[in-house]
Amino acid sequence: MISFKQLPFEAKAAVAAGVVFFSTMLSRSYLTEQLELKTRRRLLRLQMVLFANTLMLIGSRHIWRSTVTMFSRSSAANSLCFMIWKIAVLTFLALAHSSFFTVLFLVAEEPYFFSLAAYTCLGAYILLIFFLFTLGSVEQAFKFLAGRGAKAGSVNKNSRRAMKPILSVMLTVVLTIVGLLNASQPPAVNTVEVPVHKLPSTMNNLKVVLLSDIHLGPTVGKTKLAMIVKMVKALKPDITVIVGDLTDSEAKIMRPAVEPLGELNSPLGTYFVTGNHEYYTSDVGNWFELLKSFNIRPLHNENVKIVSPKSTDDWFCLAGVDDIEADTLRYSGHGMDLKKALRDCGSERAIVLLAHQPVAAKWALRERPDINLILSGHTHGGQMFPLNAGAYFLNPFFVGLYKVGQNTFVYVSPGTMYFGIPMRLGSRAEITEIILRSP
Repeated sequence: MISFKQLPFEAKAAVAAGVVFFSTMLSRSYLTEQLELKTRRRLLRLQMVLFANTLMLIGSRHIWRSTVTMFSRSSAANSLCFMIWKIAVLTFLALAHSSFFTVLFLVAEEPYFFSLAAYTCLGAYILLIFFLFTLGSVEQAFKFLAGRGAKAGSVNKNSRRAMKPILSVMLTVVLTIVGLLNASQPPAVNTVEVPVHKLPSTMNNLKVVLLSDIHLGPTVGKTKLAMIVKMVKALKPDITVIVGDLTDSEAKIMRPAVEPLGELNSPLGTYFVTGNHEYYTSDVGNWFELLKSFNIRPLHNENVKIVSPKSTDDWFCLAGVDDIEADTLRYSGHGMDLKKALRDCGSERAIVLLAHQPVAAKWALRERPDINLILSGHTHGGQMFPLNAGAYFLNPFFVGLYKVGQNTFVYVSPGTMYFGIPMRLGSRAEITEIILRSP
C-alpha cells in the first residue's frame, strides 16, 4: 500500500484540498449552531482560503517547473538575469497565493496596493495556467499526429520546449494589461426596454436602474462606489435595485466605504437582495441594518407595492428572495422562500422579482410562471477569459435579456464592478437602465 509520503506532490496537494473541503462540510453541518457568529465567520473564511491555496499548489508547481526548472540546465542558468527571473516568478506565485488572505486582514475604506497587486497576480496566474495547459496539449497533439518517424536534433527540441513557457508568459502579460485597462473603465450604461405584461399604463416608461456584484472589499472601495452612485443619479431612475454581492466583508469594516449609497434618492425607493457573498461574510443582519440607515430597503423574502405616482390604484409587485447559498451554508433565518416572498402578489398584477443567481430565477419560474420579470446577476459575464466558458455552462441564463414563455423576461447583469481580480476580459462592467413598457 502506498503511503502519503510516497505520493507525488500534486496528489498530496489534492488530498490536502479534499481534507479541507471535507472539514468545511462537517463544520457547516454540525458546528453551525454550536459556534458563535464571529467564530463561525472566521472559521468559514479560513477554510475557504486554505482550500483555494492547497489547490493552487498544484498549478504553482507546474508554473515553477515550466518557467524555472526547465531552464536550470541551460547555459544561462548561472547568470544574474536568470536569478532575477527566479525571484520574479517566486514573488509572483507568493502574491497570487496571498490574494485570498487579503480579505481576512487587508480590507479598508480604500483598497491597499498590496491587495490590488496580489489579486492582479491571481488573474495572471489563471491566464498562465490556461496557456501552459493549452499550448502543452497542442504540443502533445502535434507529436501524436507527426508520429515518431522524424527525429529532431537536441538543439531544435530544446528550442521548441522553451517556446511554450515563453509564449505563455508573453500572452499572459499582454492579456493582463488589457484586462486591467478594461476593468479600470467606468461601467457602461446599458439601456434595455422590457415589455411587462399587466403593467399599468400610468407606469409606462418607468425607469429601473439595476446594480449587481459591486463586491466592496479588498480591491473595490469608496472611490469606485462613489463613481457608481454619481452615474446612477445622473440617470434619474424611478427605482434603484441592488441584486446581491454588494460586499465581501463585514459591515463594521466597510461602513465608511458604503456611505455613498446614502446619496441614492430614487423617488420610488432603493431595494436590495442578498447574494452568495453576503452570506460568506456571515454578517447579513448587520448589513441589513446599515443599508436601512441609508434608506435602502432589504427585501428578505418579502415584497412591496410599487405605486404609480399618477394613480394610487395602479401598482405592481416588487419582490426579493434570499440567495440560495443561505440554504447551503445553513444560515439561520435565511434561505430562498419564494412562497413567502410573493405572498399577496396575485397574477392579476405585474410581478417583478429580484433574485441574485440565475439558478434561483429558473427555480422561481418553475413554481410561479406568472412572474413577469426577474432581475439577476452573479455570473459577471464570466468576468475574465478563460472563466467565461465555465460561467456560461454553469448558469441557465448567462448575461443579458432572455424571453421565457409568453410574458416572462429574465435579465442577468454582467456586474457593476468585479470580484477580487481587477481585470475583465471578454466582459464589461455595467449599470443597467431598464425601461418598463406597458402592453
